[in-house]
Amino acid sequence: MFESTIRRMPRPQEVARMTTAELREAFLIPALQQPDGFHGLFTDLDRMVVAGAVPGNMPLELPNHKETGRGFFLERRELGAINTGGPGEVTVDGNTLAVEPLGCIYIGMGSREVAFASKDMANPAKFFILSCPAHAAHPTVAATRDEAAMVALGAPSTANERVIRQYIHENGIQSCQLVMGFTELAEGSVWNTFPPHTHHRRCEIYHYFDMDDRVLAHFMGEPAATRHLFVQSGQTVLSPSWSIHSGCGQGSYKFIWGMAGENQTFTDMDAVAPSKLR
Repeated sequence: MFESTIRRMPRPQEVARMTTAELREAFLIPALQQPDGFHGLFTDLDRMVVAGAVPGNMPLELPNHKETGRGFFLERRELGAINTGGPGEVTVDGNTLAVEPLGCIYIGMGSREVAFASKDMANPAKFFILSCPAHAAHPTVAATRDEAAMVALGAPSTANERVIRQYIHENGIQSCQLVMGFTELAEGSVWNTFPPHTHHRRCEIYHYFDMDDRVLAHFMGEPAATRHLFVQSGQTVLSPSWSIHSGCGQGSYKFIWGMAGENQTFTDMDAVAPSKLR
């Protein structure tokens, strides 16, 4: 279920003085995708909710929480979920949609009853879920990995060859504020989002997966005062609008990214030259 407290973000000047344990407590979310469970938390980053659902023999219903201030969870919210496990399905107000591995579902504001299910108990679905406030209803839509808009970036020579798959965005699945997709790195590439950037119009959340037992160094903080977190597969990093968000792993991996804020323009970024990083 949802944590009882809101994850609140410290100010940049506080981050510069934080210990490793304090940084991890503030910005790193342990694995939320636990067997037969729904786990999540509220943040003060654009009122985003981060959650995980791994359905077992029975579907997992989306619970409400007092922090929504409403009669049901999606009364004034929207939700996106990407499946990082086996074949799954989501039932929204009696309508069931298939969500295949690495597929996505968007659920619009006003949807009352939502339940996540696995099609194969031996290979359960693993849903990574993001939700933010909404002001208008958009249709509920499911999409497969191949239906996502694809952007190829990077090169082997810079160890950052990758493919970005955009699901919920201004030219894809329509939403109020939520933007969501995932990135997969080519074999032999280890850097993501480098050179880095910030965007003061939107926060961003990274969920790393398909790393096996490898670790990844995630770089964060103001460009002139960077910090780092060592991240394991299934963990999530919260990134305020003033922070860079970049990582380097022991091998190739995937990560889900999601944003909410003043606009949905994917290219609205404030680039940071590597020579300016400190």
